[in-house]
Amino acid sequence: MADTKRELISTLQKNILQWEGYKPPSIAERKSFGLRNIEVNFPNGVFPIRAVHEMVCDNTEQATASSGFISGLLSVLMQNGGVCLWISLSGNMYPIALRSFEVEPDRIIFIHLHKDKDVLWVMEEALKCAGLTAVVGELSEVDFKQSRRLQLAVEQSGVTGFILRNRSNKMGATACAARWHIKPLASEPIDDLPGLGFPRWRVELLRVRNGKPGSWVVEWSDSGFTPIVKEQIKHQIQKVG
Repeated sequence: MADTKRELISTLQKNILQWEGYKPPSIAERKSFGLRNIEVNFPNGVFPIRAVHEMVCDNTEQATASSGFISGLLSVLMQNGGVCLWISLSGNMYPIALRSFEVEPDRIIFIHLHKDKDVLWVMEEALKCAGLTAVVGELSEVDFKQSRRLQLAVEQSGVTGFILRNRSNKMGATACAARWHIKPLASEPIDDLPGLGFPRWRVELLRVRNGKPGSWVVEWSDSGFTPIVKEQIKHQIQKVG
């Protein structure tokens, strides 16, 4: 009886997602982002492409960490080609840094604007363009109606969208598939040598449509995303102590 209920609930969740416009990628389209236990928390255990993701930031450091995490996702989305549009409000983006995440800057179209309403208009129009792989838009605020327009755009085009919100103190309901909070962490020395190591973040999935929220430590290295398991973190703390 319990198995029957779980199967029924799972079927209902899948139907609700389809009614809301989210279509899970086919087996041929599915991409592994290397996030492992994070991806398991999404519906069907698949990272949602053809959807809009919201990255909330409290300060410049978190905005930079979020940009790095997005860049890592773009490296997977664009691994077989494609172009991304990156719309900025702050103008803090350093294109050459994208190469650290295996993304060539010449495959990104950068636009710098000054107002949320302009970013929203450009982002919505860009998300309608099936010729793009992804669109990143930096915003101060976005409401449910505005985010719903963005979500409707990706449902038609198949583009993946990322909202980089730099004012997380005003978080309301949105139609985004997931809401993330990325915090920078101190890197670990490589081979015990002094200097900076690979980028490391505290990745929090605050909300996910028909999925499970959670918190993880993730590192970006030459092999891509590497989730850090609790045993590794405990060992590193013991080494420091």
